[in-house]
Amino acid sequence: MPDLPRLPLPIVLVGPMGAGKSRVGGRLAASIGAPFVDTDLRIAERYGPIEEIFDREGEEYFRIVEREVVAEALREEAVISLGGGAVLHDDTRDDLADLPVVWLKVSSTAVAPRLAGGTRPLLADGGLERWAALLEARRPIYRAVADFSIDTSRRSVARIVDDITGHFGGSP
Repeated sequence: MPDLPRLPLPIVLVGPMGAGKSRVGGRLAASIGAPFVDTDLRIAERYGPIEEIFDREGEEYFRIVEREVVAEALREEAVISLGGGAVLHDDTRDDLADLPVVWLKVSSTAVAPRLAGGTRPLLADGGLERWAALLEARRPIYRAVADFSIDTSRRSVARIVDDITGHFGGSP
């Protein structure tokens, strides 16, 4: 079996909804032989579908649950995908300060078909315009926490993974 690239772990993916954090994270983890943690999936496994948490308890409760799951995940040696708003919490930003963080960017044109027909609670009212407003508000935070950024709009997942691996010195 060939040696797999070595990257510092955990390595964290941040960015807006639809940027490809789950797809890229899963492929990156497989390529380096590391576990993959999608914090949104972990939340859903423990507490039920995210849209139901929002409906039942509201965004404030969701952010408390999200912070708890993110804090736990960031202690694991894994590739970790954070939900788009996870970086809003001060403690999460503090936790990310010493970790390798990749900001996955995406254009509104490329993200529109990715989000079509979804159940994302923060997009229920406002759709793509709401997505753009959330991105604009979060952009300075993504920029501040990221060590590396890459636009996923027109790149294959394999190429994105190669770029991340190359940036963080992944060599067998």
